[in-house]
Amino acid sequence: MNNPFTLSFGKRPVQYISRISQTNQIIDSFRAEVPSNQIFMITGVRGSGKTVMMTNIAREMRQSKEWIVLELNPTRDLLQSLAARIYSLPEMHDRFIKAKLDFSAFGLGVSIENSAPVSDIENVIECMLEQIKESGKRLLITIDEVVKSEQIKIFASSFQIFLRQDYPIYLLMTGLYENLYELQNDKSLTFLYRAPKVLLEPLNYTAVRNHYRDIFRIDMETASIMTSLTKGYPFAFQVLGYLYWENRGVKSIEEILPEYDQYLEEYVYSKIWTELSEVDKKLLAELAVCEDNRVKTLRDHLDMKSEQFSVYRERLKRKGVIDTKEYGKISMALPRFDEFVKTRLFL
Repeated sequence: MNNPFTLSFGKRPVQYISRISQTNQIIDSFRAEVPSNQIFMITGVRGSGKTVMMTNIAREMRQSKEWIVLELNPTRDLLQSLAARIYSLPEMHDRFIKAKLDFSAFGLGVSIENSAPVSDIENVIECMLEQIKESGKRLLITIDEVVKSEQIKIFASSFQIFLRQDYPIYLLMTGLYENLYELQNDKSLTFLYRAPKVLLEPLNYTAVRNHYRDIFRIDMETASIMTSLTKGYPFAFQVLGYLYWENRGVKSIEEILPEYDQYLEEYVYSKIWTELSEVDKKLLAELAVCEDNRVKTLRDHLDMKSEQFSVYRERLKRKGVIDTKEYGKISMALPRFDEFVKTRLFL
C-alpha cells in the first residue's frame, strides 16, 4: 500500500478530515430556496486546507444536476474566462444557438444571421445567466487564492450587478486573511463587507486521533501524542502521518521530529515568517521564549501599551499564527512554531 498521506498542497489527500460544520454552512446556504448569502470567502493560515475545502464543496455541488460549477484562474481576465467556460458547456451552448444569441464579437461561436452580436462582455454574461436561469440551473464560481488585482476588482464589481439582477450566480473564494481584508476594504467593493468569511479552525482532535489510530493500528496513547504534535493543523496532520508511515518500525515519534520540523519550516513556516512585520516577529519571539504567556507579562516584557499590543495580537490571531481562546493568555496556534521562531533568533 502506498503512503496514504501527501505533502502536496491543494489536491484532496487520501486521508482527508472534513470540516463538517463549516462545509455544511456554505452548502446549505447556497442550496436554500432563498439563499441568505451568495458569496462566501474561506480564509486561514497557509496549509489550513482552504483549497481542499473549496474543492470538496465544488465536488459536492457538481453531484446535483441543478448546479453548474466552474473554477476560474484569478490571474486571467475573469469575465472573458467565465463567458468562454459557460459557452463551452454543451447543454448551454445549444440553448444559446436556439435563442439566436450571437457572441462572435468575443470569439465565442460564429455569427448568427439576422442577429446583432452582443458587444459588451457584461451583456454577454447577462444573456448567458438568463439562459441558465430559464433552464432552472444555478451557477457556482470558485476562485482560489484571491489577491487584490484589477482583474478581481472588475469581476467583483460585475458580480455585484449580476446579484442585483437576481441571477442564480454564486461565488466561493479562498485567500489569506490579509489578501481578503485588502480586497474587502477597496472603496469600489464595499458590498464585499457583507460577504461572510469562514475562518478555518484547527481540525477536530478526536477525528485526527482516530485517523492515526486506525491507519497505523496504534494504541490510543500514541495516537493522542501524534495528535497533540499537530495541534489540528491540516498540513502538520499530513506531514506527521507521512513521516510516521515512511519510518514505521524504524524510528520513534521522537526520532522523526527533526525531519517533521524541517518539512514544516521549508513548506510553510519560512513563508509565513517573511510575511510578518518586525513587530509581529518581536512579539512572537517573546512568546516563544517566555515561560509566562499571560498577556500582561508579554506586554510588559515588550514595553507595549495595551492598545498597541491588542492591534498586533488581533492581527496575528487573524493570520492564524496565535491562539487567544484562553482568557488573558496567548499561545502559538501552529505546531512547534515556537521551536521555529527560536531558530530565527540566532540567524
